[in-house]
Amino acid sequence: MADTAEEKVLAALRGVVDERAGRDIVSLGRVKGLVVRGAHVGFAIELPPGEGAEREPLRKAAEAAVAKVPGVLSVTAVLTSHSAPAGGAAPHAHRAAPRRAAPQQAGERPSVPGVGAILAVASGKGGVGKSTVAVNLALALARLGLKVGLLDADIYGPSVPRLLGLTGKPETDGEKLRPHEAFGIKAMSIGLLVGEDQPMIWRGPMVMTALTQLLNDVAWAPLDVLLVDMPPGTGDAQLTLAQRVPVTGAVIVSTPQEIALTDARKGLAMFRQTHVPVFGIVENMAYFVAPTGERIFIFGEGGARRTAGTLDCDFLGEIPLTVRVRETSDAGTPIVAIAPHAEESAPFLAIAEKVAAKLAEATGEGARKPPKISYVD
Repeated sequence: MADTAEEKVLAALRGVVDERAGRDIVSLGRVKGLVVRGAHVGFAIELPPGEGAEREPLRKAAEAAVAKVPGVLSVTAVLTSHSAPAGGAAPHAHRAAPRRAAPQQAGERPSVPGVGAILAVASGKGGVGKSTVAVNLALALARLGLKVGLLDADIYGPSVPRLLGLTGKPETDGEKLRPHEAFGIKAMSIGLLVGEDQPMIWRGPMVMTALTQLLNDVAWAPLDVLLVDMPPGTGDAQLTLAQRVPVTGAVIVSTPQEIALTDARKGLAMFRQTHVPVFGIVENMAYFVAPTGERIFIFGEGGARRTAGTLDCDFLGEIPLTVRVRETSDAGTPIVAIAPHAEESAPFLAIAEKVAAKLAEATGEGARKPPKISYVD
């Protein structure tokens, strides 16, 4: 697009009239946070207090108007509205007709209704296979008899739809979105609300609002545990989760190499600083088994185990690098779902047993040991 891209977008939005106010949304000052990156446009429409999901037609009209601007390939708009209590609450955004949450007092971390525990699966660095671990861990916990949900909190690079083979936008009952279900678990991702090739160009506040809605405006209940596949790093999404909901614990995923472990240490420190218990570290891609049976330590040997010992953190287990796990992940048929008896599934199941025990202890059920999977010929 030309240098006047923002002006062209605003000109298009001047043709979108808020019928309740009788004027266009630009002159009303409704358009906020306009971002134009190349051929991709993102913005928020700020509404008066008390207005929310019912204004979805206005959002769609704004997106449609901008989509007609020459050179625009994708448009992402969200609705935001400010609550009216004294002191001012954070803006609340709407993407697909969810309900408007009640104002929260500063410092409160309300639970997600019907969810017994929330487990963050995180990494300090991208490319360590965290999402693959999160998906197979969720499926392994479900095999232990738990009711499990999986939230993809990576707004910029959602992977869960591809890993679980999910397609199509979620339905809504007018108040909450219904999560997709796959292989016995519930799942939700921003990737189900936008096109697979559409980039998310939101700024931090919009990311925080979207994550809050994916937690509170989705019909998760009833669940024993909701796993949250966090984006890499220690940014807005991590702080939003740690500060706005009572996270039961966190699992850190890393490869054995020092460059990944350095960032993993930062992630672990962030959770501790925000008073989120760290259940332990998982070493992914720990080694590769050659056709001869020899273990080849491509990324180094035992780095995550040593780091766990240094940081006084539990080591939950190691997962080898295997072709079959990669193939099943790319196909949307995770290994634990389609071949729980396979050798490649065993590490995920073993880690799930340790995590289930820690969840039981953290939620006051430590006296009851979690079930153990055993196979009898």
